[in-house]
Amino acid sequence: MSINRRLAATTANLLPEHKPPGSPGQILEAALKLFAERGYASASVRDVAAASSLKPATIYAHYPSKEHILAELCRIGHEEQNRGVRTAVLNSGADPCAQIVAYVRAHVGMHTAFPMLAVVANAELHVLSAELGAATFALRQQSEQLLADIIQRGLDQGVFDVPNAWLAVAAIGGMGLRVAYWYSPEYHLEAREVAETYAEFALRILACRHRPSGP
Repeated sequence: MSINRRLAATTANLLPEHKPPGSPGQILEAALKLFAERGYASASVRDVAAASSLKPATIYAHYPSKEHILAELCRIGHEEQNRGVRTAVLNSGADPCAQIVAYVRAHVGMHTAFPMLAVVANAELHVLSAELGAATFALRQQSEQLLADIIQRGLDQGVFDVPNAWLAVAAIGGMGLRVAYWYSPEYHLEAREVAETYAEFALRILACRHRPSGP
C-alpha cells in the first residue's frame, strides 16, 4: 500500500443489486472510488463525470447534487451491513456467544468484501444533512442496537463479563470498521481468517465463559 493512499483497496466493488443499470450505476461506481480515495470534499461533480465518462449535466439528470450520490452510497453500505449481521444472527441460534461470533463474522465480512463502500459509508456519513442521512442513520442505529441487545442478553445470562456494555459495543463495532482501511484481496490473510480472528477478539473482550460449538 502506498504511503499516500487513504486505504489499501484499489477497486470500487459493488454487487449487481447495488448498482443500477446504465448511467446511474456508472456514476455510483466512479464516485465511490473517488470518495474512498480522495475523500468526499476533494472530489467534485466534474471529477465524477470525468471518471464515469459522462458529462456533468448527465450526473445532475440522475442525482440532484453530489450529496445525493453520497447519500445513496451510504445507504447501500449500511443496508448491506445491516442485512448481513441480522441474517447471520437469526441463523446462529439463541446462545449469545454464538450470536456474537455470527455478528462479527458478518460485520467484518462486509468490510473485507466492500472496503471502499465501507470507508465511504462510515467516514463520510457526517457530511449528509439530516434529511438525506435519515435512512442511513436508522440502519446504523439498528445494527448497533442488535449488537447491544446480544451483549445485554449475555450479561443477563452470566456468560459475558464486561465493566461497561456500551463500550463493548463501541470496541467490537469499531474494530470491524477499521478493517476496511487496511484490507485488500491481495492481503496475506484470507477474508475468512480475518473474520474468524476478529470474532475471537470479540469473545475475549466480552470474557465469554464458553466457546460456541458449530462452524
